[in-house]
Amino acid sequence: MGIKLKTRKPTGIVPWPLILIEGDEGAGKTYSAAEFSASKRIGQMYWIDLAEGSADEYSEIPGADYLIIDHDGSYRDILEQIRAVHTEARRAAIAGEAPVVLSVDSGSSLWRMLKSWTNERARRSRNNAQRLEDDPDAAIDVGMNLWNDATERWLDVIHLLQTFPGIAIITARGKQITAIDDNGKPIQDRGRVLKEWKVQAQKDLAFDASVWVRMHRGRAPQVIKARSLQLRVEDGKPLNLPDFTIEDLVFNRLGCSVESQPRQMPALVGDRVQGWLNDYDVTELRDVERLRELWWEAAGDDTGLTRAEVVSIRGAIERKVAELENPPTEMGQGSLSDADRLRAAVERRAEEGDGESDEEPDPDRRPVREAPAKRAAAKRTPAAKRTPAKPAAARR
Repeated sequence: MGIKLKTRKPTGIVPWPLILIEGDEGAGKTYSAAEFSASKRIGQMYWIDLAEGSADEYSEIPGADYLIIDHDGSYRDILEQIRAVHTEARRAAIAGEAPVVLSVDSGSSLWRMLKSWTNERARRSRNNAQRLEDDPDAAIDVGMNLWNDATERWLDVIHLLQTFPGIAIITARGKQITAIDDNGKPIQDRGRVLKEWKVQAQKDLAFDASVWVRMHRGRAPQVIKARSLQLRVEDGKPLNLPDFTIEDLVFNRLGCSVESQPRQMPALVGDRVQGWLNDYDVTELRDVERLRELWWEAAGDDTGLTRAEVVSIRGAIERKVAELENPPTEMGQGSLSDADRLRAAVERRAEEGDGESDEEPDPDRRPVREAPAKRAAAKRTPAAKRTPAKPAAARR
């Protein structure tokens, strides 16, 4: 049976935007987001303050109405809270309510946290730890695998914002920096060092946003990019908006309405293993019986998993069960190895066999092999020394 073709007709509906607002310090990025919460055309706004500290004070802006998300500063808690808001926004959209708004202030702080995490992990590596022990000021090597982990965490957040069933806003710092070539040297033109504008966040943030706004102190805000048929921005010619407000941008210029939907963007994955493990929270499960049930469920006909994916999932579950059933015995000591478990079993059997058995022998019982430890001990017993034969002359 051939594979069934899956298609659908385009809706033509204007999707909800992910708005990037970046620019100089004190240019009004955070203020514009807080001001938007006073709009009568939106539902509840949720505010995630990441090391900016403006959320409480900016609630005094006339009409401002938003809820501040409490988090403990850890990536995991921040991600979980964004997921919770994503779920609430979906519920509101299904119920036909006004769009939920999520404001993340700021993306620069989030990426800075992930960069610090990457460097901390690099310093803890064996080679770098030894190098720093010899020279505390030595340069350390940060492996590409660590940067890939940081980028993956960043993209988990961005994908939630891109597919947000409402309006998502992320602020970032931006500034002019010296243009650098591929060799890390400043680019010069006729003896003058060239400058370029850089958004202080993960390098792809401007590409991932559907609308990109830049703000300068003392100058009109500019729309640098808009992925929209309603708002056209010519290449290299930013659109100046002297009376910029997010409400005007979203509902008038982009044409969003209560009919809008989140962008249809399924996450692109090489396989479905990690998604399946995350959906069932295998990493955090402590119930061995539930893990065993999931081991069988992974091969169900309705999962859509390939045989290779099932094997990978079952391997992860088996490792988790082994970890729970065989925890470390002491601080700093790993789990018991197969040899350790075998040795312990042999010792228990040896202890149980020290006393005389009161049971009568069973003639049908199969003979029990000698315990491996005893055989090993027998092999380790040094052979009796042989006295060399005396020569014939000595015997006489």
